[in-house]
Amino acid sequence: MKIAIVGPGAIGCLFAAFLTKSKEDVWLLDKSKENAAKLNESGISVDGLNGSWQVKVKTTANISDIGKTDLVLICVKSFNTKKACEQIGPLLNNNTKILTLQNGIGNIEIISEIAGENRVIAGVTNEGATLIEPGKIRHAGKGETIIGTIDGKTPVEMRAIREAFNKAGFETKMSRDIKSLLWSKLIINVGINALSAITRLPNGKLIQFEGTKRILRDAVTEATRIVKRKRIKLIFDDPLAKVEAVCESTSSNLSSMLQDVLRKKRTEVDFINGVIVRLGQELGIDVRTNKFLLDLVNTIEQTYKISS
Repeated sequence: MKIAIVGPGAIGCLFAAFLTKSKEDVWLLDKSKENAAKLNESGISVDGLNGSWQVKVKTTANISDIGKTDLVLICVKSFNTKKACEQIGPLLNNNTKILTLQNGIGNIEIISEIAGENRVIAGVTNEGATLIEPGKIRHAGKGETIIGTIDGKTPVEMRAIREAFNKAGFETKMSRDIKSLLWSKLIINVGINALSAITRLPNGKLIQFEGTKRILRDAVTEATRIVKRKRIKLIFDDPLAKVEAVCESTSSNLSSMLQDVLRKKRTEVDFINGVIVRLGQELGIDVRTNKFLLDLVNTIEQTYKISS
């Protein structure tokens, strides 16, 4: 399978490395010519669960180098989804599928509007990865990857993606209710990401202190009220227990939002807690904790230059 991975962050590099290692035809697309040249020369280094290893991955900043593909894997930050998808036309043939493994809500709609709903496959992955530096990642934890289409169909191309991912070592399943999975992941991110970015604590520490534990629970409770009002079914019965369990199972992991803040990068808070705030305002539901988290993370971003 020929795969183009757009976005050389932690998850993009993780999938690029494992899929290349399993002999898939993988290209990594980087917006920076300098980074692309470096990655193309030195490859991707993976440290973690399976020891330390390195693999050369074809990397370019020139999309015309890649040609037509079977799969485009979107791994950019949510605020870059529109710009990334406006540029991937040269990668698409009649049967090319576009898979998003991004955080937050709204990416499917953006991709569908640009490339066509029939191409889009949504996914969630519980693989844990930390970007140490460009091309160097720590594989912090294994987890399921689940993919599906919004209409619940299972096209042959999606089955081929599942097989390729499983062959590469990613435990992958298909779902006919991907909307429930996306919102279930959002609930988890609502509880963990912004709070960890503000406190600079790894996931496990968030439930070890009464103050952060209370804020986490309040944020998740507000998001759960939104889900119930919108009649969205989650994949777990007890959202609070699930989020706390994820904190425990990924105790040493630094959330993606915390990684962004530490590197003074723009975060995805508007696509996570921001979604809850906007829907709360529309539905007349009190979401003051999520508003508080959103405002604080936005303020951190706005003061990067001052703090440096």
